[in-house]
Amino acid sequence: MLRPGRLGLLLGLAAAAAAAVAARLVGWWGPRAGFRLFTPGELARHRGGPGEPGLYLALLGRVYDVSSGRRHYEPGAHYSGFAGRDASRAFVTGDYSEAGLVDDVSDLSFSEMLTLQNWLAFYEKNYEFVGRVIGRFYGKDGLPTSELTQVEAMITKGLEANKQELKEKKKFPPCNTEWSSARGSRFWCSQTRYQQPLAQPYLSIMPGPAQSGLGNP
Repeated sequence: MLRPGRLGLLLGLAAAAAAAVAARLVGWWGPRAGFRLFTPGELARHRGGPGEPGLYLALLGRVYDVSSGRRHYEPGAHYSGFAGRDASRAFVTGDYSEAGLVDDVSDLSFSEMLTLQNWLAFYEKNYEFVGRVIGRFYGKDGLPTSELTQVEAMITKGLEANKQELKEKKKFPPCNTEWSSARGSRFWCSQTRYQQPLAQPYLSIMPGPAQSGLGNP
């Protein structure tokens, strides 16, 4: 249950979070020196198999070395389908089939885009960024494509929608009615409301570090 002051605090935190994420996105997707550009074929040779040069995966075109989480991504492991490719869509849908392990996120909702942003933050924190994959999200020059710009806009709009939701909850408190034979009808509005978490990674499909150790060596 949240008090009005608590809603004001959450509103301020939401605004701060939006600004922080916007700055972070510029850092993630803007020009960066010293990274490698992969073709999809080159990335596919990094599935962690015998004789292969590494164990990488990509998310929204950004490539991470997940060797420290080998037990989760190596051949035969539960998340091996993510290795050697950009399977951004599956982080949200949980579809681990070949048809689902793709990078097409064009029809995802605002909240689903925020889930992808949460996963991107997870990989930035726990694994080494090694490059970008040429294709849907980055061009041959290593710069963001129009599709990645659209993803960034969707994430920003999702954050703005969350902020607006908090404003509405602060402006319009929840109201209730009840009736009993002894007291008749009663109508009242409360200044408290339960706050449902707004955007969390798809934990039931692909648990985060606290649940599975994906972020640990």
